[in-house]
Amino acid sequence: MASFTTKTFLKFDDYGTPSSAFDSIKHIIEQWKDKVIYEPFYMDGRSGQILKDMGCSNVIHDKEYDFFEMVDKLDYDIIISNPPFTIKKEIMTKLKEIDKPFILLMPCSVLVTKYVRDLYRNDIQIVLPKKRIQFYRLNEEHEPVYNGKSNFETFFYCYKCNLEREINWLD
Repeated sequence: MASFTTKTFLKFDDYGTPSSAFDSIKHIIEQWKDKVIYEPFYMDGRSGQILKDMGCSNVIHDKEYDFFEMVDKLDYDIIISNPPFTIKKEIMTKLKEIDKPFILLMPCSVLVTKYVRDLYRNDIQIVLPKKRIQFYRLNEEHEPVYNGKSNFETFFYCYKCNLEREINWLD
């Protein structure tokens, strides 16, 4: 008799976004570079620095700020982030309430959820990366470690970004 086993995947929210992911949408981010960008999910601070290195002049990225406490108190023009996946529904709901532009990197499966359909039916634009994004975790020395084996696809979910098309494929 054959046995069946499943892999149990632990849910971690502490995965960092490589600079290549931000570089892939640099042409979209550039329209916001002179505006105030809020990157609310700190992790290791690298994503805020990546945005600054791309020429974004005013980036709010502070590990002391709690997203749910600060998102409607800060003065900013757009949110650009890779949010914690385990609370994506709560994040998407809050973002609809405040009704400001955003670019969020999240699993492609988010697109077909009931909450996204109910909240953003005709308002979301999608940017599809050219290849699977390989996120990183931090080792004990706080250095990024890439395992090169991301097991899911991600999209950039854009709201009020005025892209030319609803679905945008990156080359």
